[in-house]
Amino acid sequence: MSVAIRVIPCLDVDAGRVVKGVNFEGLRDAGDPVELAHRYDRAGADELTFLDVTASSGNRETTFDVVARTAEEVFIPLTVGGGVREVADVDKLLRFGADKASINTAAVVRPDVIDEIARHFGSQVLVLSLDARRTKDSPVPSGFEVTTHGGRKGTGIDAVQWAREAADRGVGEILLNSIDADGTKEGFDLEMIRTVRAAVKVPLIASGGAGKPEHFPPAVEAGADAVLAASVFHFGPDDAIAQVKKAIREAGYPVR
Repeated sequence: MSVAIRVIPCLDVDAGRVVKGVNFEGLRDAGDPVELAHRYDRAGADELTFLDVTASSGNRETTFDVVARTAEEVFIPLTVGGGVREVADVDKLLRFGADKASINTAAVVRPDVIDEIARHFGSQVLVLSLDARRTKDSPVPSGFEVTTHGGRKGTGIDAVQWAREAADRGVGEILLNSIDADGTKEGFDLEMIRTVRAAVKVPLIASGGAGKPEHFPPAVEAGADAVLAASVFHFGPDDAIAQVKKAIREAGYPVR
């Protein structure tokens, strides 16, 4: 592996504030997105992801004013998701300062939107946000089911098959988030990462469950090209990003 592993803080935003919960529930305030973005940029983050976590469930647009103010504070790539439904939404996000757009619910509802966005802007601007959970009640071949609306709704769609289809349709990378591990601080779902990694060749961002620097190298070993987290950065020490990079580097993987 020669490409440097990216370390990406995630800003889950609701009503203009960064929030964090467990399994997408019990959200608590974690700060101002603009201030956090500035802090993480200075602390050495490789990219930043901004997700408006209630845009789809609330059937509204992303809070573009907050996106614009956040973009002004960072000099690293900024991915924005939440409420992205069509080409026009991506166009607006890019004009407000985003470098990439993340899509989830709308792509599940109408997969052709992936083709349309990739054709219009190129695959490099489109990230599939794939929120998956282990399931027994709704059996799917891989054991991992796609959810939408911020993890609130099951779909009966197999996560691995969906990842493969989205990659074939033109997404540039996949943000794979474990609903079960989200916010638990007990480590990434390594089996999920390995399973999706075996199915797709596009870059894979692992998300959900990181609680300490030691949790990150196993995700890279499982096949992640980038690692994304929230709690460990929002509520951890000021040098948390540096500690994560040190852990990854000491495990033998290149970082910036």
